[in-house]
Amino acid sequence: MTYSKIIGIGHFVPERVITNEYLESIMDTTDTWITERTGIKERHYATYGKDTNASMGTEAAKIAIERAGLTPQDIDFIVYATITPDYYFPGSGFIMQRELGMKGIGVLDIRDQCSGFIYAISTADQFIKSGMYKNILVVGSELQSTFLNHTNEGRGVAVIFGDGAGAVVMQATDNEEHRVISTHLHADGTYAEDLYVKDPGSSRPKRFYDDLVDDNTTGDVFMNGSVVFKHAIVRFPEVIKEALNANGFKPEDIDLLVPHQANLRISEYVRQQMGLPEDKVFNNIQKYGNTTAASIPIALCEAWESGRVKEGDLVCLAAFGSGFTWGSALIRW
Repeated sequence: MTYSKIIGIGHFVPERVITNEYLESIMDTTDTWITERTGIKERHYATYGKDTNASMGTEAAKIAIERAGLTPQDIDFIVYATITPDYYFPGSGFIMQRELGMKGIGVLDIRDQCSGFIYAISTADQFIKSGMYKNILVVGSELQSTFLNHTNEGRGVAVIFGDGAGAVVMQATDNEEHRVISTHLHADGTYAEDLYVKDPGSSRPKRFYDDLVDDNTTGDVFMNGSVVFKHAIVRFPEVIKEALNANGFKPEDIDLLVPHQANLRISEYVRQQMGLPEDKVFNNIQKYGNTTAASIPIALCEAWESGRVKEGDLVCLAAFGSGFTWGSALIRW
């Protein structure tokens, strides 16, 4: 039987570091307030004219492909997860494909917000299992700093998000010991408007650009924080347990849990609910903030680079985000 495995991983973050102290200087907030509520101390912002969504994805992809021992021409397909594409359309995956000289291979856009990378991994896994492709590049990239409202009105959201990209190369294998074991995807559109950006959107009585001119707040991120938090702390443990139960594992069998980096309080709550020691959960939100679809591959890459992910480890990836969406992937590294 054909399975998929991760054979290369990379990440990229822009050079510009935005500290909590800097945000204190431009809006009415404090380092203490941000840290207590999110765990974030700093995040990276793109430099206009230098960094783009696609350029960050390209840099992360180059590292992942090189570590896989492949060239861009060995890649058969691209799955690219983002909610902040460079253009309204086409997606940034096409620009990255061009930059990497991968003309002719298919590109699939994934728009599943903070769960985007889990959805992308699952999609690539199914393509490989079907025999359609052998080597798939999976990317999560976000450039969010340019649409954040850095005023007192937008401070509750603006302090959370950062920019960056992560990538993995997935390859076909018949090795049952080292592979993506299973993925589990869910969504509930009941709560779509509890975490969303309304514009630009097509369902308006006039051009959405006109709507943005008339009321530029419709282009801001709206988040009902209490609703998101309450659902996240339920769905995270639920979907992790689903993956474990489906494969006959228990929480203590996990060598490392890499959750979407949404909020350190959420990650800590999930850790306690799962009965996991601190060294079995990887968090780097302190340095990067919430990078949405890029958060899991950036965290997974840093965990691997630091020796926290080793051959034979049972690794669980889990996410929750706008949609609402949530999902998990269980991997034997």
